[in-house]
Amino acid sequence: MKKLFLIASLAAVAAVQADVMDRPSGFKVGQRMTVRPYVSLYYTYDSNVDSSHHSDSRNGSSWSINPGFTADYIAENWKVGAGAYYRHHTYSRNQSNMNQNDFGQNLSYTWSNEKDGGKGWSLNLRESYAYISQDDDLSNHEGRGIGRDRQQFQLGGSLQRRFNEKWHASGSASYYLIDYDNDSNKYAPMYGWTRWTAGGQVGYVASQWTDLLLAANYQGYTQDNDRDRHGESGDPRGRRISDESKGWTVQAGIGTHATERISYRVMGGWSRFEYGDGAHNSDGFTYSLSGLWKMSDTWNMMLMGSSYYQPSEREYGSSVRVDLLSWGVAHTMVRGKLNATFDLNYRHETHEYTEYESSDYDCDVVTGRVGLNYTLNRFLSVFTTAEYQNWASHDQSRYNYDRWRLSLGMRFTY
Repeated sequence: MKKLFLIASLAAVAAVQADVMDRPSGFKVGQRMTVRPYVSLYYTYDSNVDSSHHSDSRNGSSWSINPGFTADYIAENWKVGAGAYYRHHTYSRNQSNMNQNDFGQNLSYTWSNEKDGGKGWSLNLRESYAYISQDDDLSNHEGRGIGRDRQQFQLGGSLQRRFNEKWHASGSASYYLIDYDNDSNKYAPMYGWTRWTAGGQVGYVASQWTDLLLAANYQGYTQDNDRDRHGESGDPRGRRISDESKGWTVQAGIGTHATERISYRVMGGWSRFEYGDGAHNSDGFTYSLSGLWKMSDTWNMMLMGSSYYQPSEREYGSSVRVDLLSWGVAHTMVRGKLNATFDLNYRHETHEYTEYESSDYDCDVVTGRVGLNYTLNRFLSVFTTAEYQNWASHDQSRYNYDRWRLSLGMRFTY
């Protein structure tokens, strides 16, 4: 299941839970491939189906079925991974306005000829596509909480070279697309965009515990905002602004093992974002950080954070700065059969430039999740999750809302 059963992996606790899950063995295709088909059935109660701040916002419930599979092909020094899923869900209310299908797929490829941390090459490639229905904004995709039928496509890769035990370098590139289904009969339009990035990193292993790092990248954006589809009171629609933007980031920091159980990476530096073909520029300090603490054989904790600039998806002719912070903890019990997760996510958006005065506002999105998963046997597990989200802005209260959901379900895996 890609939505609720793996909710922790979509938040800060991803890598933690992967260490403690009791995964079924799947079935073999030849000597090197393992395929794991699954199907999940679950019920969800939603306190605010439309993510609305109005007092007349309606609660609702849905039933979902979610089949899919994951597969791995493992050779001596390379591995291919693949997965696909489909979800059909139906709401007890508002059925005419709720999209009823999600689907997606992902591919990955890794290869390495490194020897015991010495010199060598390593390659990582990845691709994913998802069609996401409008009611699915709480659990996934960076906690945006926008709530819109949309498509997402990502393609990326990195190539690393370790020259010796001290020096290493890598290059990376990526492509990202988000495309909103702007059905004017349901809601106001959103502005999707594409982004490509290219960059590199150089590292020096100063000691057993410390890796000194220097990284830089360049980004280009093309946005779906060739004309203003909103308009403001007294302003005609159709105003235009360039759909091209670009930016760069330079950061330095350390990647280190504080102890055998604690590892972290801290990077900080400067970013510049030239919005609307350079007509409106933003500069500022940006950061990226991550940490993992294996507290014991049954307890794990993870922290992640980052900041960056991007075109606004909600407001026409606007650029925003995003700051993210996520914290998660996972605990395994009952001889590995019962797994509990909790994560807390915070997202702050600041409008750096706005075409309209009414678009100049900040917002805060807080999301908390609790999950329990119990493995009954090799084929069957049951789970429950509770999620809460609050979207708040003092300057644009029409967007404010809070929402909580509770899900109960079971998953069959071969």
